Amino acid sequence: MKPINFIKQSWMAMKQQPMLSLVTIVGTALAIFLIMIVVMIQQVKVAPYSPESARDRMLHATWASIKSVDESKGWNSNGALSYQSAKALYKDVDEAEAVTIYSPNIETEVVAFPGKPPVEVDVRQTDDVYFRVFDFKVISGKPYDEADFEAGLPVAVISRSVARAVFGTDDAAGREILIGHAPYKVSAVVEDVSTLATHAYAQVWMPFTSTGMVDNTWNVVMGYLCATILARESDDFDKIRASVLRNYDRYNKEIESIGWKFIDRGRPYTTEKDAFAYGANTEPDIKAKRRSRWIVYIILLIVPAVNLSSMTESRLRQRISEIGVRRAFGCSRSRIIMQIIGENMFITLLAGLLGLLMSVVFSFLCNSLLFSEPYSSSFNPPAVDASMLIQPSTFLWALLFCFVLNVLSSGIPSLRASRTDIVKALNGNKH
Repeated sequence: MKPINFIKQSWMAMKQQPMLSLVTIVGTALAIFLIMIVVMIQQVKVAPYSPESARDRMLHATWASIKSVDESKGWNSNGALSYQSAKALYKDVDEAEAVTIYSPNIETEVVAFPGKPPVEVDVRQTDDVYFRVFDFKVISGKPYDEADFEAGLPVAVISRSVARAVFGTDDAAGREILIGHAPYKVSAVVEDVSTLATHAYAQVWMPFTSTGMVDNTWNVVMGYLCATILARESDDFDKIRASVLRNYDRYNKEIESIGWKFIDRGRPYTTEKDAFAYGANTEPDIKAKRRSRWIVYIILLIVPAVNLSSMTESRLRQRISEIGVRRAFGCSRSRIIMQIIGENMFITLLAGLLGLLMSVVFSFLCNSLLFSEPYSSSFNPPAVDASMLIQPSTFLWALLFCFVLNVLSSGIPSLRASRTDIVKALNGNKH
């Protein structure tokens, strides 16, 4: 049967049983809505969107772990890296396209301009490579370069919202502001960044060479910085990790005299793995996280499928005579099954589209409830837009769940309908 015939048959069946069809569509839509909310909560952590459009090519070393060379002491510590350690461990990687070193945490500072009230902003300290790894949308000027960074010049990149709050315009490049009472020149204005872009988010970015963070260390090897490696392609990850391990071995020999050595714990991590790395002292079990996620998906599919199956059974009960006639004229059981599943697929896709639309709207309206970061150092609510929620993978996931839900809800009823005795079916009696 042609697809258009499945659609016509499904539409006629819906018109004949409007109430049952409405309940089926609503039930399916709610099921897809719920499961797509779960997918979107995970998706915003790993899906590519500006300024983290290259997430699939990024490796992150957000934290580091060290332990005492003397095993008998059993001393160990976890935290961020000093500039010396970050360069030694991650900067010298030939297989990488670029490596940026920056502060993993944001700090709250006051930004002021004469004649304007002060504004509290989230500040992140970075190097110049940061703006090549993360693709910020520049509105005015250009981010500070290597010469600015090496010289430790007091320059800053600010977001559009900060530029408007302080200067009343987007075109603020070249103007001067006070950041924490220190004068800084605005080198560029960029589009606002969502707090969900955990490595790129801030409202003001400045070189850490302008603040003395380079010399702010403890145990010499630890400090307040992290690193992100941008690979040319994801296939290079293994080569990059091998190069990083060589750097670990070399650097551990250099710092052996001070009594410490670094533990890699599988670092650097992919974006997905880094999203689950809530503690620096253990390596996240990404396979276990994926299994847990699939268990949730299965539960969210099976529970509504059981209810929808009974509704499909009710619709087929009223079509038993039609099925009997088709069987009497030689229609095979497999054809009956495929027809019922095909007709039900139209209803499922219709409901799935409604459920997907509901999930996107709900995500926009309740973004602070759904996407709040449990360990965020920012008080700003997470912002979401269409580029974050509506990805090609979003439609593929929705289509997959619709297909699985359709098979689960119509598979058994269609199989039972195909096995109905022809004589009884012609008499309108299924059993």
